[in-house]
Formats: sequence, structure tokens, C-alpha cells
Amino acid sequence: MADPNERIHIKTEDARAGSTPHMTRYILGISLVLVIAIFGFLVFR
Repeated sequence: MADPNERIHIKTEDARAGSTPHMTRYILGISLVLVIAIFGFLVFR
């Protein structure tokens, strides 16, 4: 059985086990602008 006081060090790239294409920031930004535009259209029509 592993010692609970022993620390395990894993590199960030190994711990993620996946790729991050950095598209999230663009998707969130575009969707935020679209939501604001739709609400603005609904309020001022």
C-alpha cells in the first residue's frame, strides 16, 4: 500500500492527458456578444 505522506509529482502536460486548442476563449467571447445583442434586440424592438 502507498504511503499517504509521500508526495507524487506529475508534470502538467502528463496530468491533463489531453490537448487544449485554446478555442474556449473565442467561443465564450463570441457567445457573450451574441447574448448581449439578442437581449438588446428584444428590449429595444
